[in-house]
Amino acid sequence: MSLSESEQASAQVLWAKVVGLGLVQGAIALMWVIYNLYLVDLLTQVGLPRTLATALLVVENLLAMVMEPLMGSLSDRFQQQLGTRFPLISLGSILAAGAFIALPIGVMGGWAAAGRWVLPLMLVLWALTMTIFRSPAMSLLGRYAFGTRLPQAASVLTLVGGVAGAMGPLASERILSWGPLTAFALGSVVLLVAAFVLRVTVPEAIAEESYTELPTASQGISIAALAMIFGAGVGVTLGFRSLMLLFSRVLDGQVPNGNTSLVLGTVFVTLAVTAIPAGALAVRLGNRRAMVAGLAALAFVCAAIAAVQNNGAAIALAIMFGGAFSLVSNGTIPFALSLVPSSKAGLGTGMFFSGGAAASSLFGTVAATLKTLPVGLPSLVGIVALVLAGSCILGAPRRLSAFVNEPVEP
Repeated sequence: MSLSESEQASAQVLWAKVVGLGLVQGAIALMWVIYNLYLVDLLTQVGLPRTLATALLVVENLLAMVMEPLMGSLSDRFQQQLGTRFPLISLGSILAAGAFIALPIGVMGGWAAAGRWVLPLMLVLWALTMTIFRSPAMSLLGRYAFGTRLPQAASVLTLVGGVAGAMGPLASERILSWGPLTAFALGSVVLLVAAFVLRVTVPEAIAEESYTELPTASQGISIAALAMIFGAGVGVTLGFRSLMLLFSRVLDGQVPNGNTSLVLGTVFVTLAVTAIPAGALAVRLGNRRAMVAGLAALAFVCAAIAAVQNNGAAIALAIMFGGAFSLVSNGTIPFALSLVPSSKAGLGTGMFFSGGAAASSLFGTVAATLKTLPVGLPSLVGIVALVLAGSCILGAPRRLSAFVNEPVEP
C-alpha cells in the first residue's frame, strides 16, 4: 500500500539540514567544555578567587532561564514576519564566537590592570550571547524533520553532542595543553563554521516548501503545556547532573583506583554510539514511551551506583547510563515541539532549555553540599528529578502540534 503525499511529507527528514543542526549542537557543547576547563584558570590569572566560578555559573544559568524562551519567542516573530530565523541565529553565532575568543585575549592583554572585575562581566556577556541562537536554531528541527521521524533526526544532535561532551573527561589534558588562546579560538571557529554550514546546506525555500502546516487542536499557547515542557527540562537536567555527581563521588570515594575520567568518558561515548539506534527505537515505540523507558533506566542507575565497588561495575553502569540517556536526549526537543503550535516552536524549545538552566542553577548552589552528604541522598535527588520529568512527559497533552503526530497511547 503506497503512502499518500501527506504521509510521505510527514515521514521526510532533510538530512543535510539536520546534520547542520548537529554541527551547531556540537559546537555549543565543545565551547562549554572549553569554558568549564579554563574558567578557574582565567579567574585566577586576574587575581579573582576560584570560588567565584561556581557563582558565575549559577548567575549565567539564571539569566539563561529567562533569555532562552525570550530569544526563542523572538525567533518565532522573525519566522512569521521574515519567513526565516537565520538573522537571529547568524547574529548570535557571530557575537558568541567573538565574545568567546575575546576572553583569553582580554586576560592576556591586561584586564587585571584595567579592572579585574571586567572579566566576570565578559564571562556573563558571553553566556548571554550563547542564548541568542540556541533555541532559535534547535527549534528548526521541527522544519527539517516531520511526524514521528523527529526523534530519529534528533539522534544526530545527540550523537554530535555526545562526541563533543566526551572531550571533557577524555581529552581535558590535551585541551589544556593547547593553552587558552588556541582552545578558545578553536571553539569560535567551529561555531562559525557550523552556523555557516547550517545556512548553506539546503536553501531555506526547500525547507519551507517541504513543510506542511497540519491542522492542530489549538493554535493558542497552553500555559499548562509550557509548564510541562519547563518541568521536563528541570527533571532531565537535574537527573543528569545528579548522576554525573554520583559517579564522581563513588569513583573517588569507594572504588579503589577509580578511573573517573574513563568512566565519565564512557557515558558520553555510549551516548554518541547509541544515539542513532535509540532514535530508530523511538520511531517504533513512540517518543514518549521511549523517553519514559530511558528515564526509568536512569532511575535504576541512580539507585544502583551506590553499590559499585570496582571500575568494571562502574563502566557497566556508565554504558547503561549513556544508552538510557540517548532515549531521553533524542526525545527532548520533539517533546517540546509536540506541545506548542508550530508557529511557537522557538518558545517551546526555549522553555525546555529554560527548565534545564533553572535546574543547572539550582544544582550549582547545592552541589557542594551534596558532595558531603551520604551517597543515598544525592541518589534520591536524582530519582525524584527523573520522576518529575517522567510525570511531565506522561501528563502532558497529546497532539497539540503538527510537528509530532504519534498514536494515542492506551
